[in-house]
Amino acid sequence: MAKQQTEVRDLQEGSYVMIEDTPCVINSYSTAKPGKHGSAKARVEGKGVFDSKKRNFTQPVDAKVWVPIIDRKQGQVINVDGNDMQVMDLETYETITMRVPDGVDPSSNDEIEYLQYEGQRKIV
Repeated sequence: MAKQQTEVRDLQEGSYVMIEDTPCVINSYSTAKPGKHGSAKARVEGKGVFDSKKRNFTQPVDAKVWVPIIDRKQGQVINVDGNDMQVMDLETYETITMRVPDGVDPSSNDEIEYLQYEGQRKIV
């Protein structure tokens, strides 16, 4: 598995964290002061990297959480067929089929950047 553990206090907006076993990018991070009987708490709101669903959690700042290691890769579009396109990874020369995201109009020989985590891929 491509993930590592870190403390909640080390998270920042724009970085990645696992929320409900889903890799998410952090949209908002806030902390509450420690109370009379407990430690400071952090509230983290994120958006799924691959499914765009909003998720959040509240944890003590010294709790451990998982951070996914998401690869940022370069690819070249080989062929576009309707809603699917074949992309060749420019590092491994592996050919993969990806969905064409909304608002993107790729053509052959375009270079693209995509994120990859445990078999999931998304064009940036």
